[in-house]
Amino acid sequence: MNSANPRKVILYISMSLDGYLATHDDDLSWLFAIERPGEDYGYADFTRQVDTYLVGRRTYDVIRGLMNGNFPQARQFDCYVLTRQQDLPDADGVTFYNGPVRALVERLKGEDGGHIYCDGGAEIVRLLMAEDLIDEYIISVVPILLGDGKRLFIGGTPPINLQAQSCVRYDSGLIQLRYTR
Repeated sequence: MNSANPRKVILYISMSLDGYLATHDDDLSWLFAIERPGEDYGYADFTRQVDTYLVGRRTYDVIRGLMNGNFPQARQFDCYVLTRQQDLPDADGVTFYNGPVRALVERLKGEDGGHIYCDGGAEIVRLLMAEDLIDEYIISVVPILLGDGKRLFIGGTPPINLQAQSCVRYDSGLIQLRYTR
């Protein structure tokens, strides 16, 4: 590990104003409302700092479904899909992991490299929060009220005190919040 710049687990995710990641049927089309030509909301700068990607199995499956069976993150990052299923063979640049999440994060943080990008879903966020393993939260709040769906924060974790780092407002109405532990 590079002691001058230790690896961090960073949750980089979007949610609706009322706290949802997706509709109950995994519809993400509401995210298109904030698309603007040439605007990536800091994503390119963020991804230059990371080289490892953590995601839950359900989110992995949703991404593959949306991308016609492809998982584009595997071309850019070392990818770990956290799953309860045992003995899944690694495939297409993806490592399936079903052990203790703390052991995986500690191992990754002990290796040289960039930061570790967590993209959800809610079960993985809850699991990482329960173990107090998320170092930084970058949450893009999309100006839409979905009314119902899959929540980002589903509870079942102890309180975590955070320190506000920044708040950026974009012309689309998206507000990006950045907090650290």
